Amino acid sequence: MYPRHRFPVEIISYCVWLYYTFPLSYRDIEKMMLYRGIEVTYESIREWCHKFGQQYANQVRRKRPYLTDRWHLDEVVIAIKGQQYYLWRAVDSQGNVLDILMQRHRDTQAAKRFFRKLLKQQGFVPRVIVTDKLKSYEAAKNQMLKSVEHRQHKQLNNLCENSHQPTRLRERRMQKFKSPGQAQRFLSAFGPIRDHFHPKQHQLKAQRYREQMHQRFQDWQEIVGLKSAA
Repeated sequence: MYPRHRFPVEIISYCVWLYYTFPLSYRDIEKMMLYRGIEVTYESIREWCHKFGQQYANQVRRKRPYLTDRWHLDEVVIAIKGQQYYLWRAVDSQGNVLDILMQRHRDTQAAKRFFRKLLKQQGFVPRVIVTDKLKSYEAAKNQMLKSVEHRQHKQLNNLCENSHQPTRLRERRMQKFKSPGQAQRFLSAFGPIRDHFHPKQHQLKAQRYREQMHQRFQDWQEIVGLKSAA
């Protein structure tokens, strides 16, 4: 993946890891690298993130633990240049982000489009879907997922609503998204990479948490090609 790059894989993958795992800007990472004696411009870091972020994220998805068959779906408003868009998100019952989709509307056609993307990405039909009381979900479900149990209740969907919080944090840090396409590209890579390095620490004992993090760091090294380069 790294032909004709002046910097080695260790530096490239480290910068991409920093950007997608922590709420840092490209210039923040440039300063951090300079502190370590590495002179790299923020433009190069941005190019690395655009080029490799989605490749890394796709491989992280393949290493995810088993996904459950109960999916929670929700949408949140994202303002971009004065226009209102909707970020559709689905997570499983363990909080693993399944997929996201930026759309202009939240009608039945938008819900069907999101269902199609979800089913194609996951490769199986859920047993249960949990949503709020938006009627678009019910209409799309009746057309596409007739055999699936549908639960509609505001409080049952807190799991998906809470998963929007990291996106809101990055949205503020980036001073809002510049376009729907840019938001879709960033969040498609951001979700899997960030989740990979943020296991639910509050639910784990300290030793178990460290073991999980060590395993995830090893997985990351395989994904970016560090082991083969060693």
